Amino acid sequence: MKKTLYIAAAVALGMGLSSCNKWLDEDAPGNTRFDDFYIGGAVAIQNVNACYAPLCWEFNSCYFPEWYIGDIASDDALKGGQNLADGGDVYDIDNFKVNANNPILLNFYRAKYQGIARCNLALQEVAKMEPDEVMSQSRKDALLGEAYFLRAYYYFQLVRVFGGVPLVDFVIDSSDRWIQPRATAEDVYDHIIADLLLAEEGLWNKSEYAREDLGRATKGAAQAMLCKVYLYMKDYNKAYEWGKTFVDTQYKGGQYSLCGDYGDNFTIAGENGPESVFEIQYMAEPTSDYGEGFGFTRGTFSTILSRPRLPSMGGNSGWGFGHPTQNLFDEFEAGDPRRDLTIGLPPENEIGIAEVDYLGNSYYNRKISYWEHGDFPSLDHATRSPFNNRQLRASDALLLFAEAALESGKSLTDAKWALEEVRSRARRMVSDANVLPAFPGYRGYADTADDLRKAIRHERRVELGGEGHRWFDIVRWGIGKEIFDMASGSYPRTETAEAQAEMGNFIVGQSELFPIPAEEMNLNPMTQNPGY
Repeated sequence: MKKTLYIAAAVALGMGLSSCNKWLDEDAPGNTRFDDFYIGGAVAIQNVNACYAPLCWEFNSCYFPEWYIGDIASDDALKGGQNLADGGDVYDIDNFKVNANNPILLNFYRAKYQGIARCNLALQEVAKMEPDEVMSQSRKDALLGEAYFLRAYYYFQLVRVFGGVPLVDFVIDSSDRWIQPRATAEDVYDHIIADLLLAEEGLWNKSEYAREDLGRATKGAAQAMLCKVYLYMKDYNKAYEWGKTFVDTQYKGGQYSLCGDYGDNFTIAGENGPESVFEIQYMAEPTSDYGEGFGFTRGTFSTILSRPRLPSMGGNSGWGFGHPTQNLFDEFEAGDPRRDLTIGLPPENEIGIAEVDYLGNSYYNRKISYWEHGDFPSLDHATRSPFNNRQLRASDALLLFAEAALESGKSLTDAKWALEEVRSRARRMVSDANVLPAFPGYRGYADTADDLRKAIRHERRVELGGEGHRWFDIVRWGIGKEIFDMASGSYPRTETAEAQAEMGNFIVGQSELFPIPAEEMNLNPMTQNPGY
């Protein structure tokens, strides 16, 4: 998958082929006829490969990786960078000062709709194709399942950030179909669920894919996402049903397992490994793309964005964005080995120097900065690396299942089992039974449903810290005010005075969503989110 996923990404747009009709009846030069192009299974595979490509995009007119929102908007990370002005648009996201002209949000929005458009084309055209020696009926079903999964995933990325957005599940082939009404968030979630159900029917299990195809969407990924999306919809019974399906058929069925060493998840060798349910695929590509945007790279910018600006790193240093907060550091229990695999600290003689320190904070994110075995490997290109982005791991799916089991009231036993699966892996890494004891023997918890909820939320934060999940968890749990409120919140007072001075106010009923980009509002008039 690493080397094949992005072959001929532009192929989804079609290619002009000559007609055999008399010249008076021929199409004008440059016109595309889908029937002329979709003539074999190889084309179907290329078309679906192209559906994955916009997941990789992190740069157009600005940088816009999803962790700019998932981490930096949350209590897990500060903006970072060279100074306050470096990356001013992500500064606004960090401090609840964002407006509808933020280019990060515009490019994020547009990249997702590019992905949706590619999925719509695949679902329209591949569905009409007959199986052949390259594409069996089973492979065709799986390809369509991948397209359904990816369309659902793009809409999930959109609805979490903007709320309701226009629902487009068809190929826009004329200008009179361009303007589409804004759907409600509920309608978008319903559409996501419908796509995931169709995806789950056709997708293969992870073990059915050849090694070179690892990274494609799988049946297990669809099941885990159904659990996750139903949690966002607060349909806890359905979330439990799909979480249990994932656990029983995928996790206990041997399709996925937790890595013995937590850190193995965040290495090149660990890509698409036993714990990987879904990750965005990147590859080394030394060609230059300076000044170019969407689709001009198959490497990730997240490595250079998040690596620290350490003088001792020489040419392997980065731009220092996404400093983990003191609040996240303090969330880890004593002896938890995951803390030092999540949060890095520069050598003592480099702490506090220019471009390493940001508002009195010198921490850096080890998970996405491509840090392996105590070192930062050199990159083939000055701004990009081949390091995959882990979107959904088995430990994440287990904690989603734990939450669903608790909130549905179906099984406290299942909730405690899934929580313990995750904690026991970390405990085994230090071979100390006194570290990370089983619930409820830590942090003053009692054996109650309320404290089990606190324990699951705590575990999500320390297990998944720095992976772009935290902001979205905060919003769906409805706890933004108790965390971010400048007077009473749990987050501001843990940070430096310099960081507190830049923080804005979290406004209940507004700050949970970001504004629909103004340029998109001009092209397709819609009602703006409250407060913008």
